[in-house]
Amino acid sequence: MLLLPSVANAGDFAVAASRGSLHAFLFALTAGFLTALTPCVYPMIPITVSIFGGRAASSRGRAFLLATAYVAGIATTFGILGTTFALLGKAFGTFLANPWVVIPLVLFFFAMAASMFGAFHLTLPAPVHERLSRVGGRGFAGAFLMGLVGGLIAAPCTGPPLAGILAFVATTRDAGYGFLLLATYAAGIGVPFWAIAGFSMQLPRSGPWMNAVKSIFGIALVVAGLYYLRPIVPALARFSGHRQALLIAALAAAMFGARLGAIHLSFSAGARRAVRKAVGIVLVVAGVFTAIDYTLTPLVRIEWLGSESAAVAMARETGKPLLVDFMADWCLPCQEMDVKVFGRAEVAPVLADFVLLRVDLSREDDSLALVKERYHVDTLPAVRIASAEGAILAEINHLVTWKEFLALAEHAKTVRRR
Repeated sequence: MLLLPSVANAGDFAVAASRGSLHAFLFALTAGFLTALTPCVYPMIPITVSIFGGRAASSRGRAFLLATAYVAGIATTFGILGTTFALLGKAFGTFLANPWVVIPLVLFFFAMAASMFGAFHLTLPAPVHERLSRVGGRGFAGAFLMGLVGGLIAAPCTGPPLAGILAFVATTRDAGYGFLLLATYAAGIGVPFWAIAGFSMQLPRSGPWMNAVKSIFGIALVVAGLYYLRPIVPALARFSGHRQALLIAALAAAMFGARLGAIHLSFSAGARRAVRKAVGIVLVVAGVFTAIDYTLTPLVRIEWLGSESAAVAMARETGKPLLVDFMADWCLPCQEMDVKVFGRAEVAPVLADFVLLRVDLSREDDSLALVKERYHVDTLPAVRIASAEGAILAEINHLVTWKEFLALAEHAKTVRRR
């Protein structure tokens, strides 16, 4: 079970994704694999592969290719879902700044976490499940078609871990990235199918370990819910700061909570163990969320102007160029820019050469739309270096390293002097 700590330590997908695309895809792949080990998907694996074997009637290689066609069908279904959420990203991002949207979303996350902890069980109606199971045909096309509907059969278990990934995809507004990320999640679900079809591996029997997988998903969903509350509950965004002693205590609490029974115990195993599990979950969630808050807190606090007119007036008075940072509370790459670029001690002296303006797009209106149009901004993160007269000297439209930012800032100053 070496994959389990990676998901638990990441807390939720948003934090893993903030570390870069590689972490995002690894998280999605791992989450998909763990989804395959849940009670909704796990029993389907040997049954589905046995169908491949019956249709193949020739070789293990053909069974592997049929399994690949089946997983490709699942990947297509999830990929389309990811593309849809990415295309709806602008509206979704704006909604995430609205408490009337965030609070129901968080309650949904908590409800799904409760289902993972065994408070109630979600399942498709038996007639629907049976009808979907009959979809398919002979050969690779039939296996692909089976895969297209396979995600629907597994929906009760894929839903909870999938929610955090889809929420992040919506903030990226990148349809291609959304498709690939969700297809990677589906590939994780397909790992056991490939393993059995291609290598005749035997899966371990169902048992308590499957409840441990569900508990990990439940903890991740609670942490994700708290994460999405950060923009509307400021206290959550200042939960830890950069106090290393508190970070060490948080990690210790998370490990103690896991040891106490947050993952391996069951709520149905008696009152004493139920209390131990509940306390363990609280400790793990508090510890992981504190660690997340630590990683999202900039080391250096920057004073930004909030009025464009005031910033332009100061730029004209001082002769300094403008550095305009467009951000939103729901924009995860924007938060990472704060921590890994603007919050770096090496960057602070360079920022002194600019008039700093921050445009908050958490709740867009007509005036902000004009500012976006003036600086040619249609996505986030977005950083512009401009003269007081409005000439754009340099622009950033994606997450960059602090070294890349310094090089771009120096280039912009060179262009301005010409």
